[in-house]
Amino acid sequence: MTAEQNVALYRRWLFEIWNDAHYEAAEELIAEDHVDHTPMDGQPLGRAGEIWAAQAIRAAFPDMHFTIDVVFADNDYVTGRWTMTGTHTGTFELLGIPPTGRPVRMGGQEIFRVVDGKLAEVWHCEDVPSMLEQLKLGPPPKLILRATARRSARRYRREQRS
Repeated sequence: MTAEQNVALYRRWLFEIWNDAHYEAAEELIAEDHVDHTPMDGQPLGRAGEIWAAQAIRAAFPDMHFTIDVVFADNDYVTGRWTMTGTHTGTFELLGIPPTGRPVRMGGQEIFRVVDGKLAEVWHCEDVPSMLEQLKLGPPPKLILRATARRSARRYRREQRS
């Protein structure tokens, strides 16, 4: 595909699936065996995982809206940076967070590899710490961080011994 076609593919993915919740468009836009290199906990594999992620975020932020900050591509890859706004009025199951009713503005970005006109592979990063700050949920107190770090270190040492 051309760079222009890949940009159009990215736009459709962001606006149709994420903004408009037209999950049926995923069949046309996302490869069945899609690989997400940074999946969320519990995310299914393939195209189903991408739909699952969009639905999980929409459940927490039913009024979410994405705008594209920048997008560019070549014949094999497309990358974009976006801003999402929304109100946390639903349960955020991924993090076990009940609704706060607070508005958020969060950025994120992806790099997609395109194969045969579909999004086949993705690397993504979202500004979750900023979102948690806006929800007045972070960062956790230093005491909790220290205790969690010690527990993590103990687990790691046990793993290394076995």
